Amino acid sequence: MGRSLNVAIVGATGMVGRELLRVLEQRRFPIAGLRLLASARSAGSLMRFDGREYTVEETTPESFAGADLVFISVSSQVSRELVPIAARAGAVVIDDSKAWRLEPDVPLVVPEVNGETLSGHRGIVATPNCEVAPLVLCLWPLHRRNPVRRVVVDTYQSVSGTGWAAVEELKEQTRAALEGREYRPQVYPHPIAFNVIPHVEPFGEDGYTREEAAIVHETRKIMGEPELAISATCVRVPVLVGHSLAVHVEFERPFDPHEARELLSQAPGVKVVDDPAAALYPTPLQAAGDDLCLVGRIRRDSSCERGLALWIACDNLRKGAAVNLVQIAEELLARNLI
Repeated sequence: MGRSLNVAIVGATGMVGRELLRVLEQRRFPIAGLRLLASARSAGSLMRFDGREYTVEETTPESFAGADLVFISVSSQVSRELVPIAARAGAVVIDDSKAWRLEPDVPLVVPEVNGETLSGHRGIVATPNCEVAPLVLCLWPLHRRNPVRRVVVDTYQSVSGTGWAAVEELKEQTRAALEGREYRPQVYPHPIAFNVIPHVEPFGEDGYTREEAAIVHETRKIMGEPELAISATCVRVPVLVGHSLAVHVEFERPFDPHEARELLSQAPGVKVVDDPAAALYPTPLQAAGDDLCLVGRIRRDSSCERGLALWIACDNLRKGAAVNLVQIAEELLARNLI
């Protein structure tokens, strides 16, 4: 894989940061030195990596000195501040926030789809929204055979996409509901236990949420199709880990489901789970812990002559975030871009 790198992780104590450490260790990423960075509140805590214990440090502008590679998984506001500092220090930065994804000179990358765009990076690379990664993994091999003309996607997003507080809220609300206790929501505008909430990120003037708009624009950018017609509805569901997507795709020509199933079975990063008669189809529980995007229920769209319908499930913390971050770094190394 090439030389070993000095690596820093900003947001190391968060859900994605912790998963990122596991993925780096599991994939034996070549690390010469490691710095774990977080807010002042988390500084001083201890974390283990590859049999060693590391002390988490407070993130400062000086934290990036000597780093070859910096992973950043924090809020967009903090990312906007820290990413340029890390890049000016000479590191290649791979960012997990929405801050840089739509910047024209920042590659937005799912390596199995558009890894070649890394060659134009200027020190900053973005990883997409955790629903966009599985969506483009499944759309891309089909699009190459028969161009996609329109996509309608509904997402069913687990609470881990929001963070630790949301996971704890779901657990506590579930206990409270089963015990007949009242529990006032803190993270979401409504109770999430035994409920679904069609409200992921703030609403815009057009009635779509920021998350729904992100799916549209990020999918277009990764696939290199700026005019692709896409509509999304994002729903938060009472699941701990794993996002699911119901996808309806219209193509330039009719698409035989058997051909689509064969193409997807050969696509990198994708696993076909599709035997409904045997109750085999993707579920978020099945996807949790898997680095592949699971796709099934591949069938003709009965409302559209040129359409297919798919059901997708993916671990939002792994391929939706941490695994894709590490795969980008591996691709940079393989292409001698770091």
